[in-house]
Amino acid sequence: MKIIIILIATSLVVALTFLVLFIRAVKAGQFDDTDAPARRMLFDSKSENQSDSS
Repeated sequence: MKIIIILIATSLVVALTFLVLFIRAVKAGQFDDTDAPARRMLFDSKSENQSDSS
């Protein structure tokens, strides 16, 4: 019976840790715009890349 209490307590600590980290990431703005980088890669022009490399 003691092991079940230990496992439940450990799982609650891990779950709360992930919840706090997720809330901090949302507040920091990590999930604000997830589509723009993927679209920007598709519309990257070749002339801009060639002028930057020389």
